[in-house]
Amino acid sequence: MSGGVPRQHVIRWILAWILLSVLAGCSTWFAPKPPPVTEQPAPSPEPETESPPEAASEASAPEPANPPSAHAEAPETHKAPPRPVHRRPPPHRAPPAETPPPPAPVAPAPIVTTRLLSSNDTRSLLDARVQRPDGKVIGRAIDMFVDKEGEPIEMLVNLSGFMGIGDRKVRFPWSAFTFNMAPKKTAITLSVPRGQPPAAEALKKHGPASASATHDDAPLLRLIDATVERGDGSRVGRVTDVLIDNHAAPQAAVLDVGSLIHQRRRIAADWSALRFVRKNKDDGLTVQADLSDAQVEAAPSYEPEQPVRAVSPAPPPAKPAATSTASSR
Repeated sequence: MSGGVPRQHVIRWILAWILLSVLAGCSTWFAPKPPPVTEQPAPSPEPETESPPEAASEASAPEPANPPSAHAEAPETHKAPPRPVHRRPPPHRAPPAETPPPPAPVAPAPIVTTRLLSSNDTRSLLDARVQRPDGKVIGRAIDMFVDKEGEPIEMLVNLSGFMGIGDRKVRFPWSAFTFNMAPKKTAITLSVPRGQPPAAEALKKHGPASASATHDDAPLLRLIDATVERGDGSRVGRVTDVLIDNHAAPQAAVLDVGSLIHQRRRIAADWSALRFVRKNKDDGLTVQADLSDAQVEAAPSYEPEQPVRAVSPAPPPAKPAATSTASSR
């Protein structure tokens, strides 16, 4: 053929197409058969899980075409507001009760009361110097006698002889003495006319003093060495001295409260704590004091030349008054 496609080229194209068709048919014919199709049960639908709004928004948000540069600002994303979380309020608890502070320890009530005696006008009677009005010492006081009211009636004086020879004990009326109980001074002055023997009138009235009281002296009590008892008859102590003030009034009795077991000790019992009684009609006076053993132990000791505290039993505590409330009808 002239001016066209050569015949050989056409034949080659045809043979190539036939060859390709044969090869394609062979792959279809000789390929393995596919397995038979069987119906499979549909899978059960899975429960939908709520994805957090942030993840959903991120998933749904399209990716930017061009990634933002390092210096570019990140685009604002509108996040869904968080769900309100409803929490149960905590149970109401009552505030703990305040524990009251422990009560202050109550001091025990005192079982005795004391009274301070002035050292300027109170002095012991025993062995006090007795003088005339002119200042001459004639003897020493050694005892006193009281009545059932506790009033001093007489004083027993040891009149001095010459160098101890001719001493005698004479009782004088209490009213015949004046007292100056200041320390370091003659304490008692006996009112005796000048030139008259001091025991003249006393001897006419009473006679020589003896250790035991006569029948006429039964209403009086010789106080020094007298035994002080309680109302039940138990022993408290023994009178060893009496404290007198400048007004001739006894203020306290010094008691020896020691025993064979306990160490000897003396206390000053207030004169108001003493009672002078007669147990029987024919008996003489006895002195009593309502001081228990515990009160005697609690009493301060008596020491000469030291401040004196006269002790007496403490009054019982006052009972609270019973209040009666009238019910209204």
